Amino acid sequence: MTHCQGQGNYTGRNNFNMSYPYRVVYAKKDLMKFVSHLDLLRLFQRASRRAHIPLKLTKGFHPHPKMQFQRALKLGTESEKEEFVLYLEHELEAEKIKILLQNNLPQGILIKEVYKAYE
Repeated sequence: MTHCQGQGNYTGRNNFNMSYPYRVVYAKKDLMKFVSHLDLLRLFQRASRRAHIPLKLTKGFHPHPKMQFQRALKLGTESEKEEFVLYLEHELEAEKIKILLQNNLPQGILIKEVYKAYE
């Protein structure tokens, strides 16, 4: 018997590596236009943790929440439609994610839409 026998046949994606991507569309207005891109990233990470959203973490020595932003805005620029992808450990309703995030974000950041992103 080799060391591989009897351990099961795992084909495809297993539950340990699965993540559920959701695209978040938001607006950045008023005084929030003076928040830098890195601070905005930390703001969304903090809001997600406070809302107890089950974020998928990266692998390695210093895991951090897995998020993918489209582009960085210049400092002082307002925007009506910015997007990022949020990766979760398990599925949630998109509307629930929207409400949980919005309740934990400061004034000037408005979550417009959340939907499943199939990547």
